[in-house]
Amino acid sequence: MSHYKVLSLAAALIVFGGCATNPVTGKRELSLISEKQEVQIGKEQAQEAAEQMGLVNDPGLQQYVSSIGMELAKHSERPELPWQFHVIDDPTPNAFALPGGPVFVTRGLMTLMNSEAQLATVVGHEIGHVTARHSVNQLSKQQLAQLGLGIGAVLVPGGDQVAGLASQGLELLFLKYGRDDERQADELGFRYALNDGYDVREMGKVFLALERSSELEGAQKIPDWQSTHPAEPERIANVDKRVAALGAGYKPGRVDGPEYLQHVNGLAYGENPRNGFFRDGTFYHPEMKFQFTVPANWKTQNAPTAVQAINPQQNGAVQLTVAGKGSPEQAARQFQQQEGIEAGEATRENLNGVPSVVAPFQAQTQQGTLTGLAGFIGYGGTTYELVTYAPAQAFEQNEAAFRKIIRSFRPLDDPKILNVQPPKIEVVKLDRPMSLTQFAQQRAGGLSAERLAVLNQVEDPKATLPAGTQLKRVTGEVR
Repeated sequence: MSHYKVLSLAAALIVFGGCATNPVTGKRELSLISEKQEVQIGKEQAQEAAEQMGLVNDPGLQQYVSSIGMELAKHSERPELPWQFHVIDDPTPNAFALPGGPVFVTRGLMTLMNSEAQLATVVGHEIGHVTARHSVNQLSKQQLAQLGLGIGAVLVPGGDQVAGLASQGLELLFLKYGRDDERQADELGFRYALNDGYDVREMGKVFLALERSSELEGAQKIPDWQSTHPAEPERIANVDKRVAALGAGYKPGRVDGPEYLQHVNGLAYGENPRNGFFRDGTFYHPEMKFQFTVPANWKTQNAPTAVQAINPQQNGAVQLTVAGKGSPEQAARQFQQQEGIEAGEATRENLNGVPSVVAPFQAQTQQGTLTGLAGFIGYGGTTYELVTYAPAQAFEQNEAAFRKIIRSFRPLDDPKILNVQPPKIEVVKLDRPMSLTQFAQQRAGGLSAERLAVLNQVEDPKATLPAGTQLKRVTGEVR
């Protein structure tokens, strides 16, 4: 059978057997993933997200967000899904949804918002992505694009391609919705919050806060046509239009600002040093009680799943990840058996009292051959993978630094580092009228008036606020 006929047959089968009715629009659309598969993918990815990114250790806050989300989802088009709602320990203002019901809001976005109504519109937006099956549509398109490569797997329900989607790691978190999907999710979030009795005028304040936060952090403006999200001014204008369409008889619902603020009172602000931090080239992890050092002029990053550093010449790098609970020897064998890895002779070493295996290797990549040293370090019941690497031609000039980095791994015993705490949000009530500028000078814990204005959604820091106003400030050292 010709390639053309195979594709035609596949297309015909998809038309008749690969479509489903969208629960939001009622229209038939391409869907190569069943609801059962959607739920399974989301369940597995939610567990991985929680493990790798970490949840905020605050049962009261988690229950608060979950109760709001469950109430909104109960009245959505897909109330029967196994919905779950979590706050993850990430300082970046963000929220995301996974297929089949898991919804996550970051700690950074929680500190940026000011009311339960704002939270409801954000959670409602993410629920909208799920009810409208946006991620399922994206995954179906990915499978359709692979028809010529795996026709059998696509046509067999529950085949390997679909099953494999659940093992893509956290890549599912970064599926890019189109701007139309985002607009639809905004509209759905507005509707869900409205139906649940919230003041939907609060939705625009979230978009404004996100815009101001990005500007304060120096984020570069992305032209509207390049962005997967509509520009914030457009989203704010759309909220205003939806509110206006409710008519003069619209009676604003509940805002619940004070209750919301009490739930974020005590929440960590910004980077949490308990999750690890760099200081003068040394990476410290107070929870896991270890440290290692890179040259002080290297550029560093502490991400949820890996610690990374690169030299100024950008021809030498290091990455620390968790290899698992097995022995260093087991981790070394697994690393060496990866496709494209050519392993050298591994040696057992004692790194500052910690049993380890160090192995040279070469790896074939699309960018060429990489040469490096990998250390597998068993400490505290966990084996860490500390991999140093460089282009083959630059390995020799980096080798001494690589060996020094691996051999710098050691237990952490400095009480000051072990007991370090994150800066935290503290909600206070003004005992007299004052401006945010005055508040910053007297009671803000070191944050500038500009940052406090974004944190508290105050447009003019010099405007006088009445006595009794509740404001967020930050206590502790802000990194």
